[in-house]
Amino acid sequence: RQKVPCVLHESDISPGLANRLCIPSATAICAKFPETIANLPEDKAYLTGTPIRSELFSGNRLKGLDFCGFTANKPVILVIGGSLGSVRVNEAVREILPKLLEKYQVIHLCGKVDESLKQTEGYVQFEYIQKELCDLLDAADLVISRAGANAICELLALHKPNILIPLSLEASRGDQILNAASFEKQGFSYVIKEEELTS
Repeated sequence: RQKVPCVLHESDISPGLANRLCIPSATAICAKFPETIANLPEDKAYLTGTPIRSELFSGNRLKGLDFCGFTANKPVILVIGGSLGSVRVNEAVREILPKLLEKYQVIHLCGKVDESLKQTEGYVQFEYIQKELCDLLDAADLVISRAGANAICELLALHKPNILIPLSLEASRGDQILNAASFEKQGFSYVIKEEELTS
């Protein structure tokens, strides 16, 4: 049996089953997190970070503000709440929205929108965003997000101050908790555990 050269990109701190099965065949394994290296064969492991979509770097702050109907003289919080997996995050943001709007403008990627908040000045909500995401990220002064590996690596590449709220163990296998802990340890993020989340 011939060994075929193969590069494996490990996206989690601890390799999942599929990657563990592939490791013996890989000639190189690229890892996102420093903690991952300890779980990989020393002669194959490389800390490379993650590939980042080039279009994320083409954002335009003013376009993002204009898209949201915001002014340039008030800081912007971008909440990447998603939908089903982020109900608690979305609820917490909406609970404290009047207080937030005293000092900030808020962009809320929330899945299902709350119709009662549609005309709230300084607050916009979107069920889903695609091509405008790079402009919204550029407009954001602070990002509140879950802690998926790709998402947090993109925030790091864009140098965005962020608060991470990882999915709890009840809703996941704990990957996001490990991701968030790594970024907090490295000084990249502030972390709030979902079970400790309040408005």
